[in-house]
Amino acid sequence: MYRMYSAFHFGLHPLKKTLVVFSGSLILLFLIASIVGATDTARASAPVPMTKTNWPMFGFSAHHSHFNPHETILSPRTVSGLVLNWSVNTPGYIDTTPAVVNGRVYVGSSDGTLYAFDAGTGKQLWMYKTPGGARIESSPADVDGIVYVGSEDNTFYALNATTGKLLWSYTTQSLIAVSPVVANGVVYIGSFDGSLYALNATTGKLLWSYTTGGEIDSSPAVAHGVVYFATFGGIVYAVNAATGKLLWTASATFYIESSPAVVSGVVYIGSDDNRLYAFNATTGKLLWSYITGSYVDSSPAVAHGIVYIGSDDNKLYALNATTGKRLWSYTTGGAIGFSSPSVANGVVYIGSVDNRLYALNATTGKLLWSYNTGMSLYDTSPVVVNGAVYCGAGSATGGVFAFHL
Repeated sequence: MYRMYSAFHFGLHPLKKTLVVFSGSLILLFLIASIVGATDTARASAPVPMTKTNWPMFGFSAHHSHFNPHETILSPRTVSGLVLNWSVNTPGYIDTTPAVVNGRVYVGSSDGTLYAFDAGTGKQLWMYKTPGGARIESSPADVDGIVYVGSEDNTFYALNATTGKLLWSYTTQSLIAVSPVVANGVVYIGSFDGSLYALNATTGKLLWSYTTGGEIDSSPAVAHGVVYFATFGGIVYAVNAATGKLLWTASATFYIESSPAVVSGVVYIGSDDNRLYAFNATTGKLLWSYITGSYVDSSPAVAHGIVYIGSDDNKLYALNATTGKRLWSYTTGGAIGFSSPSVANGVVYIGSVDNRLYALNATTGKLLWSYNTGMSLYDTSPVVVNGAVYCGAGSATGGVFAFHL
């Protein structure tokens, strides 16, 4: 931000105020103009300050807004300058969303491996292979130096973020395909066995579990001491984060594979009944719903009073977060599927089955930039951190992509 100056005041010693000649005045004015010009030039060329930030888990934070409020480099003005910085191919396809923390990118793969890459260069730092090579669909979370991830071998893993060494594991009764959320020293994870588990984030000790009547294919979100999640059968649950006590339930009319976003007292979640729902976070009362043209497996992003959601009708929608009124929509070249939008500094990013990553103006929906990865982005979401965009992709094989200016 520039500081405006209305005038400069110069004082002279009383004994020297007797006379100011015209030529001296010209010299003084020239010096003042030079000082002002030099100062303004220095301010104009100074780098924009940037807050170093992380994207530690699916949805950015525990309440899953999918919104990074700290981004200062990428904007509607600069995002068209994005270029590929690095890419890495993996033997299995990537259908998880990266976590980016302290200069490391973590991503899971269908080849049963959790990878850690250097965020600046793409160099592999370490890899952890699940016993038996069980597929990883769960997006990793990195909080306080521990990386958490679930696997289709029914096991939830906690690894040292620097070395990839296994710290502890916890076994459920069925596969874990959803992403963990970490809040206040507790990690919450759902399983296809129908239970939500609360584990001590340091030791893996079970604190409590809540059993539902259906498979959990929706990643939990935590806000104001409440855990929100959904079952595949279409039921949304709110339970006390400390005790697991049920607070309320609400229903969609069909399957739910979308994960909730909890912002400003509202729970937003999509369903395979083609709708995005908005429920009161305290009571579970339905506030509004919006009908798209197909399944809504994408998880919503919420920023500045707008909720963004993708649909299998090939469209990304921007809705008024209070009323559900459509503000704009953008049609991609294919179904959006499970790719969830990410918002940062006036830009919304989304992937599609058409192999493209898109960047749109978050206010108008105007296309600002896109890139063809050559691989489907149907199952993975982009993340935006420190002036860079990271995403996974894959079909038969997979890849991780990093873009910067």
